Amino acid sequence: MSKAPDLRLKSQRFRQEREADWTRLERLMDKVEARSASALTDEELLAIPALYRSTLSALSVARETSLDRGLIDYLELLSARAYFFVYGARSTLAEQLSAFFRETWPAAVRTLWRETLAAVVLTVVAAVAAAVLISQDGQWFQVFVPVDMVQGRDPAASTESLRQALYHDGDHNGLSVFATFLFTHNAQVALAAFALGFAFCAPTIMLLLYNGATLGAFLSLYVSRGLGFELGGWLLIHGVTELFAIILAGAAGLRIGWAAAFPGRASRLASISQAGRTAGAVMGGVVVMLFLAGLLEGFGRQLVTNDLARYAVAATSGLVWLAYFYAPRRGRAS
Repeated sequence: MSKAPDLRLKSQRFRQEREADWTRLERLMDKVEARSASALTDEELLAIPALYRSTLSALSVARETSLDRGLIDYLELLSARAYFFVYGARSTLAEQLSAFFRETWPAAVRTLWRETLAAVVLTVVAAVAAAVLISQDGQWFQVFVPVDMVQGRDPAASTESLRQALYHDGDHNGLSVFATFLFTHNAQVALAAFALGFAFCAPTIMLLLYNGATLGAFLSLYVSRGLGFELGGWLLIHGVTELFAIILAGAAGLRIGWAAAFPGRASRLASISQAGRTAGAVMGGVVVMLFLAGLLEGFGRQLVTNDLARYAVAATSGLVWLAYFYAPRRGRAS
C-alpha cells in the first residue's frame, strides 16, 4: 500500500534535482523555434548538447524506474525537440537549395564523368549508325522513328514542307505539336534511363542507343534535303539542354547499374545505396534542365527564327552548362 506514495516521492525528488536543466533546455528550444538558431548566444549554443544529453539520461532513468507517465512523456517530447536541433539540418529551404545548385549538383555531375562520356559515345554511335543505314535504304527511317513522331516528316515528305515546318508553327498540325511530342518523349527517355539503370545497365544502354538512333534518323532526312543546317538550329536551341539532360540521366542510370553488377568489396546493397545518392543528386538537377529545355522549346524556338541566332543561343547554353559543371571551383577539388 505504501508503494504509490513512495513512487510519487521518488518522482518529485528526481524532478527537483534535474528540473533546472530541463527548464533551461525547454526555454532555449522555445527561443530557437520562435526565431532561429542565430538568436542564441555562443554560450547557449554550447550548452544545448550538454543539456540534451542530460535530459536523455534522465529519460532513460525515468523509464527504468517506472516514474510517473506524465514526466516520461514530458522528457520524451523535450528530448525529441532537442534532438532535431542537435543532429538535424538547421539551414533554411533557401539555404539548402542554394547549396544544392552551388555545390551538390555540379559535384555529383563531375563524379559521373566516366558514365557521362560513355552515354555521349553511345548516343553518337547510334546516331551515326542510323544515319548511315537510312542513307542506304530509306525504309530504315520507319524502324528508328516512332509513328507518332513522324507526322508527315518522313522520306515521302516534300523538301518545301520540311523547310516550312522549321519556321512556321501556326497550325495545330505544325511543328509545335511535333516539338511538344519530342520534348515529352525525351523527358520520358531521361527518366526511364535513370529508373531502369538498376538492371545492370542494359535498359539504360538500350534507351541511349534508341534515342541516338531517332536523332540520327531525323538528321539524315533533313541533311539529304539540304536542310541539315536549318534543322540543327531548330533542334539545338533547346536540344543542347534537353540532350544534355538525357545524357546525365543515362549516366546516373549507368552508375547505379554498374554498382549493382560490380559492387566491389562493399555489399551489393551498400554499393547501390552509395551510387544512388550521387545519381539521385544528378537527377534532381536533370528535372530542372528538362524544365528549362521546355521553356526554350516553348518560347525561344518561336521567338528566334534566324538560324544564326538559334545557333548562338545553343552555343551559349552549351558553354554555360559546361562551365557550370566542369569549370574548376576556387578552393574546391574538381
